[in-house]
Amino acid sequence: MNDAIESAIELLASSVMNYRGQPVGTVAAMDPAGAVAANYHDCFIRDFVPSALVFMADGNHAIVRNFLLTVLELRSQHKCIHGHELEPAMLPASFRVIHDLRAGESIRADFGDQAIGRVAPVDAMMWWVILLGIYQRMSGDRDLAREERVQRVLRSIMDLTLKEGFEVFPTLLVPDGAFMIDRRMGVYGHPLEIQALFYAMLITALDLLDESAENRALIDLSAKRATSLRSYLRFFYWLDLNQLRTIHRYQTEEFGDGSINMLNIYPESIPEWVADWLPDRAGYLVGNLGPGRMDFRFFALGNLLSILFGVTTRDEAARIMFLYSDRWPDLIGEMPCKLLYPAVAGKEWGFMTGSDPKNAPWSYHNGGNWPVLLWAFTAAALKTGRGDLAQLAIETADRALPADQWPEYYDGKRGNLIGRRAHLNQLWSAAGYLFAHRLMENESLLDCFPHGPDG
Repeated sequence: MNDAIESAIELLASSVMNYRGQPVGTVAAMDPAGAVAANYHDCFIRDFVPSALVFMADGNHAIVRNFLLTVLELRSQHKCIHGHELEPAMLPASFRVIHDLRAGESIRADFGDQAIGRVAPVDAMMWWVILLGIYQRMSGDRDLAREERVQRVLRSIMDLTLKEGFEVFPTLLVPDGAFMIDRRMGVYGHPLEIQALFYAMLITALDLLDESAENRALIDLSAKRATSLRSYLRFFYWLDLNQLRTIHRYQTEEFGDGSINMLNIYPESIPEWVADWLPDRAGYLVGNLGPGRMDFRFFALGNLLSILFGVTTRDEAARIMFLYSDRWPDLIGEMPCKLLYPAVAGKEWGFMTGSDPKNAPWSYHNGGNWPVLLWAFTAAALKTGRGDLAQLAIETADRALPADQWPEYYDGKRGNLIGRRAHLNQLWSAAGYLFAHRLMENESLLDCFPHGPDG
């Protein structure tokens, strides 16, 4: 065991959060300077996922089971607003254990009330369902999902996300700030990351919901929605040079069944950087899509999860990895991996982010490099037979990440500066690094993830 792995293991072990004598999660950060943001003492649902993967890869399933049940029970703390009957289906963004000498030990959940922008985390319930499925596959424990209280939560989540609205697309509509990019970054609408998680949640639910009469309609609807969602993403979100040439010559204001440009995308909306940046043999899924709107930015996690969960075809997955190999300095740089490319700057930055100083160009969500993405990159690379790229990315992280004390994110076009406002000893940076190593040691761990019928 090298020093870097040992350091990450020690950090993970010291971060465990206990409640009533049982481990229930891990805190978000343990910055040695003590200057941790108030909510970074919490266990975040999305942040815990890489920690959970490491724990289960090492045979420690109990903490993940405790976490799943703790999150489930915390739903009762959600304050419902009159007229929002479906709100209780939402799961918290995070929770923390509170120690009080008089009142004793308690646990408190945050449903987005303390978040920037006060947006409820749509991805939390998706990650919870996906993690429940991963737990079942890795532990062999099928009894947990069969419990009636778990089935009730699964039904409420599926009811909420499959509810009919005014949308005619199979994708899921969400506001800005509803997932990992939890600040205003122009990701409202149908962001790719949410769609990949939505697909994985749907196919996971098919395995978790029991075959009761109460669930039959939900199972049927989930199966149909998953199929239509994947087809839609593969066709409409995919971008390569051939598709770019087609968009460049789009006719607009088309009506009727014979229209080619069905979403009325204007060729003038193609940014200047795309044509010269996109290699002939590569491609990717665009970041967002809606009527008259295509976000051409490359969002890493959405693309990597789409490969991992089988949203992409095998050819598309291979071509996304070609994009990484051909544009390595842009998408990996000196610390895997850049969250999105390119950063927005100037007036576009002002309009898109509301002049958010934390999301300055090439920082944080706006083109920053996030070490936690290393696990998803490694998984996607191994799944596409590109273990060489996974090894190169891990070696890049080996050189700096432990010495830099596991920062939350890095700044700069090359990702060579520790983030100006990044916390150190960020747990998901260490856990993502550890699970990437576990994947390289045991590629069969890929079997724990949900994937489509041909994924």
